[in-house]
Amino acid sequence: MHKFYILTIVLMVALATGCSINHPVAKEYDQHLVKYGQETVLPKVDMEAEYIVADETKNHSYQFRAATVGYAHVWIVEFGAILDKTIQADYVQSAFGKLEKSSGGSESERLIAFELESFEFENYRAYASLNIKVMQSGQQVFNKTYRSAGSSQGGQMWMGGPFAMKNATLKSTKSSVDKILEQFINDLNAGVLASK
Repeated sequence: MHKFYILTIVLMVALATGCSINHPVAKEYDQHLVKYGQETVLPKVDMEAEYIVADETKNHSYQFRAATVGYAHVWIVEFGAILDKTIQADYVQSAFGKLEKSSGGSESERLIAFELESFEFENYRAYASLNIKVMQSGQQVFNKTYRSAGSSQGGQMWMGGPFAMKNATLKSTKSSVDKILEQFINDLNAGVLASK
């Protein structure tokens, strides 16, 4: 009984002093895309454009803990890095006529700007709100905020421990981004820029 009491005290002190294991999930995203990237088929659009990811989005960092794998683990989602890698993935690139990252030099004829408004991971899934603007020769011709909930990963989170948790976080975040890109491409195909 005395050992149990000491162990409980040590555990409480460790939690109170911030002893945690950090998991920055974006580091594993390239491998995740290799494994799961081809599972997604986006609609096609003929648009040719350059794109930028807003500075705040590039620097975004969201942290959360999950009871499923223990509160000592901190999951860190860098949404901007995941978004940028997703846009550069083959399945997204093949959905557009041409989509290149802007070098920031000369003003391109058409520029797509992505800006994260909110992100959270709750109820076993990622929730994202992403604003997308389209600039045509320096003039804004489209501005819409898209919201999506990624696929639920509850089963994987409860059954697989920390490794499965990392995969679940990436899978749901990618699913959320994919749903937004699909909505955006559908809007483009519906002619939202035609009258601009």
